[in-house]
Amino acid sequence: MGKLREPLNDIYGANCALPLALEAMGERWSFMILRAAFNGVHHFEEFQQELAIARNILSNRLSKLVDHGIMAREVMAEDRRKVRYELTQKGIELLPAMIALRQWGEKWGAGVPSTPVLVDTSDEQPIGPVTITAHDGRPLGYGELVWKHRSELQPIGQARVRMAPVAAE
Repeated sequence: MGKLREPLNDIYGANCALPLALEAMGERWSFMILRAAFNGVHHFEEFQQELAIARNILSNRLSKLVDHGIMAREVMAEDRRKVRYELTQKGIELLPAMIALRQWGEKWGAGVPSTPVLVDTSDEQPIGPVTITAHDGRPLGYGELVWKHRSELQPIGQARVRMAPVAAE
């Protein structure tokens, strides 16, 4: 991916956000709780029942998700003993990452598509694969990516366009 590389020893996220994301989400139970939240689970007891997770682990992970702003915790007015957990906008924006991981697991883990299938509400057809796209929506492959320092970026329209190599005739 080019000569410039990410600083791979940056494990605290000073120059790369991946360590920060992993700090918030980097273990299995956080993803399982998030998946349950995307499926409409909102209360501690529901999470525990659906996931068959130990209370102390669930409590710890929910607290961490709330601390990171991924979920919000609301004590219910009608019963102060009951708490509702809701995805925040920050949490909702993890959906593409969750879908990408699921699709990767279907291809390289299970080897078969999962069921139920996530579909588009407009035509009820399965969603497409999560892809890396250019600023203009073109899908990009691994070989089309290169690291650049942010200071080297040009405004759209002024950026140098790389020509694809011309095949010999």
